[in-house]
Amino acid sequence: MNRSPLAAASETASLLAGLHRLRAGLIRACAVVLVFSVAGYFAAEPLLAFLCRLTGVRLAAFGIPEVFFSLMTLALACGVFAASPYLLWALLSALQASFPSFSGPRMRRAWVAAVLLFFAGVGFCLKVTLPYGVGFLLEFEGPSLEALISVRKFVGFCLLFLFAFGALFELPLAMILLGRLGVLRREALARNRRYAILGITIVSAVLTPTPDAFNLALMAVPLYLLFEVGLFGMRLQRSSGP
Repeated sequence: MNRSPLAAASETASLLAGLHRLRAGLIRACAVVLVFSVAGYFAAEPLLAFLCRLTGVRLAAFGIPEVFFSLMTLALACGVFAASPYLLWALLSALQASFPSFSGPRMRRAWVAAVLLFFAGVGFCLKVTLPYGVGFLLEFEGPSLEALISVRKFVGFCLLFLFAFGALFELPLAMILLGRLGVLRREALARNRRYAILGITIVSAVLTPTPDAFNLALMAVPLYLLFEVGLFGMRLQRSSGP
């Protein structure tokens, strides 16, 4: 059955309005990140020194602009980290546009949980993963072998882990929200737990920038525990009702 021209025009207008909101949201997000990145430039060098003390590494620059670009990368990362509460709010607002029932206090609670989980992941990475992961790799140094670590590669290594853990710690919240929206079913996830373990292992292997099992385990084990927390949260949500 053909749609009326009025219905087609209404759908087109709705799509264009959604694209306009998305464009405006992206512009605001980029502006917020840019402002925080400018401020983050002044924290980039102390942050690099902190990461060196945390991991016990000594860095070397293998090119004239390497230190400069590494500090710029850290400044941008500082901007993203500082703007993450706003970015998470924008992401949840986009979800609200697709699911009108996800609004009001429910959205605010989800935002608070998302911010706390993100920074909990970053904190776990700083407290456990980076010190122990890098320390494990540096144990292979010997009297005749000293690791010369590139500033650029060290910054990339640390930022990859920090962003990955911040994002992966959102897993329980994502599972609970998708369960409430009817996209995921707890019974299906629990029944196929072995496939979840396989997927977690694959994701950890892809995100871990080193091929050793120790660093893979530092990411896979917390991720599996978060999966179980998500299952528990989905069960509590179902028992508490709508």
